[in-house]
Formats: sequence, structure tokens, C-alpha cells
Amino acid sequence: MSGSRVDALTLDCGDPKLLADFWCAALDYRIHEADEIGVVIRDPAGKGWDLLFQVVPEGKSAKNRLHLDLIPPSTMKEEVARLTSLGATEQSYVEEGGSYWTVMLDPEGNEFCLLRSESERNG
Repeated sequence: MSGSRVDALTLDCGDPKLLADFWCAALDYRIHEADEIGVVIRDPAGKGWDLLFQVVPEGKSAKNRLHLDLIPPSTMKEEVARLTSLGATEQSYVEEGGSYWTVMLDPEGNEFCLLRSESERNG
């Protein structure tokens, strides 16, 4: 017997299309399905999980208990600038345990972490 598998990571939101567009640009995903209650985006390379943005009536009220950690293709600084230009907000820079990362917010205020790139980890 095997365990369950993740079908999609679901994010409750006020504007599914807004977040889907942001995350498509951030992750190089594509919109897979969309209707009046939600939008599913998918990795065209088939490597990442689907993300489902579903509309809910209530707004975000607390820190996310689950968030994405992203590894940038270039440097963290360059990716912070790119994601900010797409509508993200830089919340804080963290140095902890010999490492560092940037905590960011998507256009609806959901936290995510931008980690060091592979070259920054190895250099």
C-alpha cells in the first residue's frame, strides 16, 4: 500500500485570476483551467504541483501556516527585483543558521520565501 499523493496546492483568495497571473509569471507556469470559482495553473514541464486559486468570501487574516520556498534561477537580488515588478512585496530579509532568504508577499499578501540560488549556495 502506498501513501496519498498531492494533487494540487490550493490557495484561498479574493481574485483567483490576479494570483494565477502573478504565479504563472513567477514560476513560468501556464493557466490550465479557469472558471468563475477558481483557476488552476500547471508547470508545462510537468515537474511541479498544480496550484489552484479558489475564491472565498473572507480575506486573509493571519500568517500562512503553509508557504512556498522558491529557488531563483539567477541571484536572490535579481529575482526579488523581478518578482517585485510582477506585484510582489518584499516583507523582510532573514539571516539565520548560516543561511539567508527573503520573505515576500504575493499580490494578496500570502507569504513565500525566496531562497538563495544554486550559484549563491555553491559560491
